[in-house]
Formats: sequence, C-alpha cells, structure tokens
Amino acid sequence: MYVPFEDLPEESRIWIYQSNRKFSDAEFSEIELDLKTFLEQWAAHGTSLESSFQLKYNRFLIIAVNQDVQAATGCSIDASVEFIQTLEKKYNVDLLDKMNVTFKLGEHIAHKTLIDFKKMVKDKAVTANTIVFNNLINNVQEFKESWEVPAMDSWHSRFF
Repeated sequence: MYVPFEDLPEESRIWIYQSNRKFSDAEFSEIELDLKTFLEQWAAHGTSLESSFQLKYNRFLIIAVNQDVQAATGCSIDASVEFIQTLEKKYNVDLLDKMNVTFKLGEHIAHKTLIDFKKMVKDKAVTANTIVFNNLINNVQEFKESWEVPAMDSWHSRFF
C-alpha cells in the first residue's frame, strides 16, 4: 500500500538504489509510475506493506517500509529486488552495485567506482569535506540526517 513518504515513521526501513548514470526527466516520470504500481501491490505474507519512495537527483531510488504495520520479509524483499532488476534491464542501468560512490562536485553529482574514488582522494580531487551519499543508512530518520554528509562523517572517512 503506497503512502506519502512524509507519512512514514522515522524508524521505517529504507533501501537506496543509485544509478550508474543520470536518468532523464522522462525516464524518472516512468519510474515514478512503475514504483507506485509496484508499491500498491507489494505485500509480505499476504499483508500489504505500508511503503513509499522518493526519487532524488535523477539518480537515486529510495524505497521505505513502515515495519510497525508489517515487516518486509525475505520473499517481499526478493520481490523488490526483482522489481529493481526489471528497471535495470528496462533502462540499461546498474542500480544494485554497492561498490560505487556517488558524491557532489559543486552542483554536479558524480558517480565513480570505489577504486576511482580512492584515486581521487589520493590525488586530492575530493576531500573529507566533499558531500557524499551514504547509501548504507537503515531508516527514514538516518536518511533525513545522514544521507548527504561530508565524507568525514560517513563510511567514506576511511579513505582520508
């Protein structure tokens, strides 16, 4: 069951998928419709999941579930991954590779492999103050407080 993102409690579980390329506005509009359709029928053990999403920077898909109503289970999580895989095929993108880093370079959103990011750190092309997207967060509260942070305040700090 789809609900507005702002209606979800702070402890709602969250998954963040980052694209290896920027989506066009038209693609993002299609993805928004597909996500709403998926979330309307998403269930765990026959019980609808109270869920929502946000699309950010034409690059990120954020899905959240209110676990107080019904927890996402193995099968329902598998269904969401299958949905993400269909988007990957449809748009020829990578949304599941966790070995990439997305960060801000001024107003530009950059996406690099972890190896390239480490090289940029070594070359001082990025600093501990560079804003990174911490996709390892677990809930809506962390999303609001700790998703876009200086690298020194996230797991990226180990590279500095």
